[in-house]
Amino acid sequence: MDLQIVAIDKPDDMNVIVGQSHFIKTVEDVHEALAGVSPHLRFGIAFCEASGPRLVRCSGNDDRLVELATRNAVAVGAGHSFFVFLEDGYPVNVLNTLKQVPEVCGIFCATANPVEIIVAETELGRGIAGVIDGRSPAGVETDADVADRKALLRTIGYKL
Repeated sequence: MDLQIVAIDKPDDMNVIVGQSHFIKTVEDVHEALAGVSPHLRFGIAFCEASGPRLVRCSGNDDRLVELATRNAVAVGAGHSFFVFLEDGYPVNVLNTLKQVPEVCGIFCATANPVEIIVAETELGRGIAGVIDGRSPAGVETDADVADRKALLRTIGYKL
């Protein structure tokens, strides 16, 4: 087995969701699920088939985000993995909806942080062994940090 690190190529402030699924209709069902969340959400999806013609299937409502998802899916090349790039929305707004898509087996990460995918390769193919999501902690929050966190959540409308 060979291990490789593949960095996700994305703008610094863009959100990406990386997951695993199991069926050819994943790309259509994920598209429909995301389109139903908000008319303002912009997204691109790419799904790596693991059998049959083994194509990267793509969809979305923003050509630039579809291209970004496709490029990253090809770079990782792990069977049954999918990549969603978002604008005008956040993962917290779509994760429960994605988890309800019958083909979705799991989510590896949902973040705007820098992401590295740990890819394992064998004679059979490639799979995602893990994900590095952002940087390691720099310390433990203080009372002031707690107050700042709570204030931020209220400022952006996620808490009353």
